[in-house]
Amino acid sequence: MDTGGEPDPAAVGEILRARYRRRMPERLEELAGPTVGTVALPLHVAWSGRTSFALEGPRSRMGLYRTVLAEGQRDDLIAFLDHRLLVEQWPVLRKLISRHIREVWEEAFPELAGTIATDG
Repeated sequence: MDTGGEPDPAAVGEILRARYRRRMPERLEELAGPTVGTVALPLHVAWSGRTSFALEGPRSRMGLYRTVLAEGQRDDLIAFLDHRLLVEQWPVLRKLISRHIREVWEEAFPELAGTIATDG
């Protein structure tokens, strides 16, 4: 019987990875979000903090991608992320997201893991 002790970190990690896997597109090319302009995220994605992101600003764009990867559902990923920008930003972005998100995306899309070598 569980007496309220600490949850098993491995079990929690697998639950999180499964959650992120369910949200992912089948192919990176499905990510057809905007590449210019300003993106205003809906409250179910950006429920706390910043909700509007200018794609021309690298820090702002990175914030958008980080938020959508962490909180977005499949339709949000497709609507707000662009596959080319994701690949381009991945060497830095992968350091700003959770280990669980990073692992799931790099396992599903080897082209993302391949960008790590270009990170200088």
